[in-house]
Amino acid sequence: MRSSLLHFDRIKSDSDFNEHALALFYYQFEENSVYRSYCDLINVNKTEVREVKDIPFLPIQFFKSHAVCSTRSQPKSYFESSGTSGQIRSKHYISDYKLYHQSFEKGFELFYGPIEDYTLLALLPSYLERDHASLVYMAKELIQQSKQPLSGFYLNEWDTLKSTVDLLEQKGQKTILLGVTFALLEAAEKFNWNLKHTLIMETGGMKGMRKEWVRAALHQHLKQHFGVKTIHAEYGMTELLSQAYSSGDGIFYTPPWMKVSTRAPEDPFEIQAIEKTGGINVIDLANVDSCAFIATQDLGKLYADGSFEVLGRFDQAEVRGCNLMVV
Repeated sequence: MRSSLLHFDRIKSDSDFNEHALALFYYQFEENSVYRSYCDLINVNKTEVREVKDIPFLPIQFFKSHAVCSTRSQPKSYFESSGTSGQIRSKHYISDYKLYHQSFEKGFELFYGPIEDYTLLALLPSYLERDHASLVYMAKELIQQSKQPLSGFYLNEWDTLKSTVDLLEQKGQKTILLGVTFALLEAAEKFNWNLKHTLIMETGGMKGMRKEWVRAALHQHLKQHFGVKTIHAEYGMTELLSQAYSSGDGIFYTPPWMKVSTRAPEDPFEIQAIEKTGGINVIDLANVDSCAFIATQDLGKLYADGSFEVLGRFDQAEVRGCNLMVV
């Protein structure tokens, strides 16, 4: 059964997605004891789920309190969320790194083309300082695959970063500067930039390093200081193996194997209407060995074309490293 669920990256249509999502639900209902217990608790039986809209979403908090696994084999490792001292961190147990590679490699290429076309500069200081960060793992693999000699990580190496970007700009080399928000703000304000060939991609994350920004103000500030027309963004989290990307204005699009919906803030089981603010639910079909159906603590809006916007987080949610700016 599991082998038939591994080719999520071949999904081309809504009907493909729906068929795959239902098959994965039936599999995880049987194989994931945590998800099964949750379904039992809310009185959802497998036989009653005939459409994707009937699939329940596991609250993301379970990744902090339980080992959310849909495999009987011993996980090879885990990804762990960031957090301040004293916070309980989410753990996403990984049995097969190939699934993550399938997702982030194909996902990046769908939105940006071959990674070999880019020099990737990763400005992820807070993530590099800890183990088990999925964002660092993804960036490291993409850096290696870019095969560009100047691709790499930068940890408080501001002058080196600036001279590298200047050199790449002179060469006309397509470049991505991927960074957590507080680090991008520091880089933007340290130097005079006028970028023509470099794409700025923020991943969220202030971690108490600086004051929180409204997203529109943040992006306007970054655009002015870097001299770019748009700020790109990546939406991902420890509990997912897929990413959504924004090419500007904070509007995110998902790869074909990932879909977002919203739920009513006051009722976790009520699907929210288009363009109404609600809690973000994610179906990530790459999560074969954990749980593919997750109710996040993010607030957002879904649009008719399947794109979405992240507006903040529920008030009771803990601040976490990958959270996006509150509007």
